[in-house]
Amino acid sequence: MSSTVGDFLVERLSQWGVKRIFGYPGDGINGVFGALRRSGKIEFVQCRHEEMAAFMASAHAKFTGELGVCIATSGPGASHLVTGLYDARLDHMPVLAICGQQARTALGGHYQQEVDLVSLFKDVAGAFVQQASAPSQVRHLLDRAVRTAVGERKVTALILPNDLQELPYEEPARAHGTLHSGLGYRRPRVLPREDDLAAAAKLLNEGSKVAILVGAGALGASEQVRQLADKLGAGVAKALLGKAVLSDDLPWVTGCIGLLGTEPSLKLMNECDTLLMIGSGFPYAEFLPKEGQARGVQIDIEPNMLGLRYPMEINLVGDAADTLDALLPLIEQKGERRWRKKIEGWRKAWDSKLEKRALSKADPVNPQRVVYELSPRLPDHSIITSDSGSCANWFARDLRIRPGMRCSLSGGLASMGAAVPYAIAAKFAHPQQTVVALVGDGAMQMNNLAELITVAKYWRQWGNGRWICAVFNNQDLNQVTWEQRVMEGDPKYVASQAIPDVPYHLFAISIGLKGICVEREEDVAPAWEQALASDVPVLIEFRTDPDVPPLPPHINLKQARQFAGALLQGDPDGVGVIRQTARQLVSSVLPKK
Repeated sequence: MSSTVGDFLVERLSQWGVKRIFGYPGDGINGVFGALRRSGKIEFVQCRHEEMAAFMASAHAKFTGELGVCIATSGPGASHLVTGLYDARLDHMPVLAICGQQARTALGGHYQQEVDLVSLFKDVAGAFVQQASAPSQVRHLLDRAVRTAVGERKVTALILPNDLQELPYEEPARAHGTLHSGLGYRRPRVLPREDDLAAAAKLLNEGSKVAILVGAGALGASEQVRQLADKLGAGVAKALLGKAVLSDDLPWVTGCIGLLGTEPSLKLMNECDTLLMIGSGFPYAEFLPKEGQARGVQIDIEPNMLGLRYPMEINLVGDAADTLDALLPLIEQKGERRWRKKIEGWRKAWDSKLEKRALSKADPVNPQRVVYELSPRLPDHSIITSDSGSCANWFARDLRIRPGMRCSLSGGLASMGAAVPYAIAAKFAHPQQTVVALVGDGAMQMNNLAELITVAKYWRQWGNGRWICAVFNNQDLNQVTWEQRVMEGDPKYVASQAIPDVPYHLFAISIGLKGICVEREEDVAPAWEQALASDVPVLIEFRTDPDVPPLPPHINLKQARQFAGALLQGDPDGVGVIRQTARQLVSSVLPKK
């Protein structure tokens, strides 16, 4: 049998190093699926929904540094990919989407499932999106799609009409109008000019109160960031996607920044005279130094991200690790440590406050305690994923990262529904590691519940069952409820915010997983220990109190007025909200028992 276009595509992907594809089948992409079956070189992971497949491809790229690949049929299959692809695009992840399309002779005829996919993907995969029309064209389209994705850290898309997939593959002719592409890509060493490095070092050496902000772009430069911070006597704050850059055991690491961030990170930014940003696109300017307060240096591999969040004096285009390696010999060791000691004092006080907040009583379970009790029990090299929503607050503040751990969430897109597919992709990529997903009940009902079936389908081939999904069940779309109160001054709108109470742990049991339900605070720690010791994947359902406020690091006068106004208008949970807010604020000042 002659090799088809589908066969060529699968073989070429394998030659590019692709070992796994996430997706869902359909008649528009049957030719490629037949080739996947015949080849056996690439593992196919069948998800419950194409959106989840795209999230998994994004997470695969995050947790491996490799190209993530997802596949879907024509029409609705392709359109379902879009949200997950935007997650990859906004977090600068290399992902390739392969989609089917109706037959070439039918296009333009209002045919069933005919969607203009090039136009559909033009924004999310704008770096490279093409629809193949001839067998000999597929080679250069695929090569360029892969090279663009990995080289530019972008989303790309390749669209294959279904009749084309089954045709015999033809190499491009040696003729005018043909292209003869090749395999291979190695990341270049990208470094700033020496005079720019010298200028940056001079600025940093002159600073007496240096603050460093790290993002996902610094994940491969942990040791360099640590050495630089020690030389400068600096404190280091972390954007959410940079949470795993440095261990939270370091007393001068102030934690996350922003609405989900910490008080010491806010103080670090408010009092510094020098700011160094490394690989971060953190978007909220109100949490950075006031304009003119601090002199600034920024390092980023993407030139279009430089000077975007704060007016930097010196912008360095370069890989974080390579740039810091070149910068470190130029940095002077600071002898004065008053600034560092001040930062460590802020951090110590914050740790005490967090502990008191986590251990304050709630009805029935304090959601902060769920993550607080998890942190010290996590095995080394664990991988933790979080969904968007109120659980992201506890992920950001209460989860303490140790060396070798990985963690992530939907950063730039902040989409609901990413935690479980992220955790599934993480387990496929690193089957020996313990993986934990922190998920709100809203995301579970939206699309994550079905992906537990994917876990049930595949977990035995992982080699161990150390995969845990923790559901914060409070029957409330909690983050938005609090945003309505604090940002809009509106009481909770029950029609939009209240969601059904679902026995998530029983669903897990019904499909062959282990289910645990926790309704008492004294059972939180034992439940984690039971789950972490299980040989079977576990869903722990924590019945959490929706009235525990996700307090920002600072509450301004406008927010306080809005909050008070919402309660005065008759918030249906007003009594509980007042009680829990008071407990959180009072617990912060009471002495530790």
